Amino acid sequence: MTHSPEQWRALATQLRADSIRCTTAAGSGHPTSSMSAADLMAVLLADHLHYDFNDPHNLRNDRLIFSKGHAAPLLYAMFKAAGAITDEELMSLRKFGSRLEGHPVPLLPYVDVATGSLGQGLPAAVGIAFSAKYLDKLPLKVWVLLGDSEMAEGSNYEALQIGSHYQLNNIIAILDMNRLGQRGPTMLQWHGEVYAERVRAFGWHAILVDGHDVEAIHRAYSEAESADRPTMIIAKTLKGAGVSFLADKEGWHGRALPAADAERALAELGNPKGDIRVQVQSHRPGEPAPLGEPKPFQPPQYEIGSLVATREAYGDALRALGVAKPQVVALDGEVGNSTFSEKFMKAYPERFFEVYIAEQQLVSAAVGLQVMKKVPFASTFAAFFTRAYDQIRMAAISRANINLVGSHAGVSIGEDGPSQMGLEDLAMMRAICGSTVLYPSCAVTAAHLTAQMATRAGINYMRTTREKTPVIYGPNESFPIGGCKVLRASANDVACVIGAGITLHEALKAYEILKAEGLSVRVIDLYSVKPIDATTLRQAAAECQNRIVVAEDHWPQGGLGDAVLDVFSAPDVSCPKMKRLAVTEMPGSGKPQELLDAAGISAPFIAEAVRSLMR
Repeated sequence: MTHSPEQWRALATQLRADSIRCTTAAGSGHPTSSMSAADLMAVLLADHLHYDFNDPHNLRNDRLIFSKGHAAPLLYAMFKAAGAITDEELMSLRKFGSRLEGHPVPLLPYVDVATGSLGQGLPAAVGIAFSAKYLDKLPLKVWVLLGDSEMAEGSNYEALQIGSHYQLNNIIAILDMNRLGQRGPTMLQWHGEVYAERVRAFGWHAILVDGHDVEAIHRAYSEAESADRPTMIIAKTLKGAGVSFLADKEGWHGRALPAADAERALAELGNPKGDIRVQVQSHRPGEPAPLGEPKPFQPPQYEIGSLVATREAYGDALRALGVAKPQVVALDGEVGNSTFSEKFMKAYPERFFEVYIAEQQLVSAAVGLQVMKKVPFASTFAAFFTRAYDQIRMAAISRANINLVGSHAGVSIGEDGPSQMGLEDLAMMRAICGSTVLYPSCAVTAAHLTAQMATRAGINYMRTTREKTPVIYGPNESFPIGGCKVLRASANDVACVIGAGITLHEALKAYEILKAEGLSVRVIDLYSVKPIDATTLRQAAAECQNRIVVAEDHWPQGGLGDAVLDVFSAPDVSCPKMKRLAVTEMPGSGKPQELLDAAGISAPFIAEAVRSLMR
């Protein structure tokens, strides 16, 4: 039964009061940003959200994302009103050890994705909507509360275009147009028709509404739920609404009310008791569409000595994973014929999403898909993941499980030049909390690592090579994450040479050069950059006269060399003599071998680095 306008208003008043109370207790937070959207959220919680708080991960639940994550006090007040958290926990907002952090994170099971860095919520909703509409075939809605300031973020417009392209009518965005940003008025202030024109231009349905008229809000939600396209509700609101000395007043953003002001504000709100509880509607009807039965993974087979690019082996393995693991979903940034994700696309078109040249949306969609218990693999050129670095770090804060694969890494890509050369990807991916960073040198390695990524938690990144390289491992080799491979070794090794990807093959050539001179070196394939096999590397240094050469197709900062140095940074570990070969000057166009030579990371330079350590 639909609640009455009086009930909606009473709930909104409680949500405002609780937003003030918890932020005042914390001494920080965003009460006024919460108060502007209180009417919008009261109507949603009471009569339109379908969500089983006792089973928050049920695929049939609607999803609610606070893209304006600084309005977290409002979200937590909603959870209290739904009986999901207690008032005592609400008052723990922002305190050390509390689940109620300053911006929402999935420490709370009712929060699907971390927000707070603006422009994250709508793109993540696209991934959830992909799964619900095209894979699970469920009627759920994805509700996204947006702030008007964040409508300056380009990631939102990537989401608008992809949401329209895929006709994601299960997304309902709610724009809290309260006019005031952090330091003053927003770009468009209350010009709601401009927002409407923009979203309509992208193919969305737009509804303008008074964000404090609860009956109008109810009608807007009902209209949006039956729309044949994604909808944005543009709601004109007052920041700090409900309290006269806060409403539409500058200078209150991100400020908790001092105790005396909080007391005045609560009195103006009528000192609500805070005892309203809402029986939220249960999840939507229906059952998820079956995905198929899992089967054993059958890795692609390659002959030793054949030339196969690791990027192509990734495509082969991804296609094989499609059989083995029906939850695997692939996404690409319109370069699937280069990353070879097109092999999966051709085999499983229903589980492939082309995101086009929208890398922020690419990563965010992967985050949304894993919310719906899918195993996403997102691929593009390694260089282009730099556009989505904020999305990647926020994915880590979301405790998301996503797999990213970057091809065309390093100068070895050749003639395309530096705009296409991923030369900083290892550094940026190593810096992500809890990440796994992999760099196969052989097609067999790439295939086995791809399979392991599908079952590994966290942010997994694999760097692949454009050039075809010799297959050096047989089909029965194993490649545990956190390991490495010792390819050449003897009791007389004068140094250890460490490479990965293209430089491993240069290291093997250097081995032959030095062998002809009567010098023996150890060669290590560092296919797992993070976690790294510290035990084997320390042993190699001890057995190779404490001499190490690291060669990498990457800038020197943050790549293989730094990863190896970290192994020897402990106080009780002696640091070997080390030569680090990396790309140190801006490369240009040229043949791959010319560029490796010009960067000083090819076989002759590796051999000379070994000799220099012996002088």
